[in-house]
Amino acid sequence: MPARPLSDKTLHLIDAVRTALAHRSDVEERTMFGCYCFFVDCKLCIGIKGEELLVRLPPDRHGELQEMQNTRELSPGGGMKGYFWVEPNGYTTRAQWSFWLEEALAYNPLAKASPRKKKTTKNAPAAAKKAPASTSTSAKPKKKATAKKHSIFEADD
Repeated sequence: MPARPLSDKTLHLIDAVRTALAHRSDVEERTMFGCYCFFVDCKLCIGIKGEELLVRLPPDRHGELQEMQNTRELSPGGGMKGYFWVEPNGYTTRAQWSFWLEEALAYNPLAKASPRKKKTTKNAPAAAKKAPASTSTSAKPKKKATAKKHSIFEADD
């Protein structure tokens, strides 16, 4: 069964994260569990599902972060400490947006990478799926991005 098309708002948010990470050469984009994910240095860093951000943060700060407004745990049962959904009201200003991205990127070097499963020929069609991308995620070096104002912050002047 083909995947459902992503809404314009979701595509817009994906583009905003892509723009924020454009200066990095170690970013990989792929889908996982119905979420569009950005892996930095082979580790899940930020994801998008609908209009919500999934951020991976330090598990030892889980209690502090779960008390913040406009956030909820990925797994309320406690099995995924450090993973949080951030609702749109939690990243509407540039300061809020920067907070979540900077926190996720700061934790990334400390995060443990999950081992990737070996690809088999049976899964070749699934591996050939392409994510909706306006830019290539190849290994070629990327230009340093200037501080571009993304349109999700139009009201934040």
